Amino acid sequence: MEKSQSMTRNKNQVLVFMSLLVAFSYLGSLVKIQGTIALDALPAYLGALLLGPLPGAVIGSAGHLLTAVTSGFPMTLPMHLFIAILMALTIGIFGRIAEKATLPLAALVGVFLNGPVSTLGASYLAGILGLGFSGKAMFFALILPLTLTSLVNAAGAVVLYRVLKARHVLGGPHEVS
Repeated sequence: MEKSQSMTRNKNQVLVFMSLLVAFSYLGSLVKIQGTIALDALPAYLGALLLGPLPGAVIGSAGHLLTAVTSGFPMTLPMHLFIAILMALTIGIFGRIAEKATLPLAALVGVFLNGPVSTLGASYLAGILGLGFSGKAMFFALILPLTLTSLVNAAGAVVLYRVLKARHVLGGPHEVS
């Protein structure tokens, strides 16, 4: 992929588009798969492709927090803040790989980081925090639904990005026209 064109737009344009994607994350947060697993990350993945890794990361963390809010913070605020940080890192890395390599590779890495890696980290932290649902039980209960939902989110963003690009809605890689 070519270098991100996000610097060609002014800050207001980027903030408005980020706000729109956060609003779409809210809508995705209402589509619950299991607990706080929802379709909130698709706009974040798309934001990383359209605006770059950092805006995508911000959208991703906001999206998770919106899902946590609409679910009533079932795993405590500290836990959900940790997951929001993991989501930001996942989307940021996805965006960086999309800039430097291929979209399928970026999607696979994003799914791996948001599925098994994040589930492992969250399960470990839940144990440290003394939550009743933690450790191996949490990991094995969440690994499959979280990984599959992450696949839907990442693949959906890649497909949507490619459709927008093919229909010439985008002026070039990472450019919102």
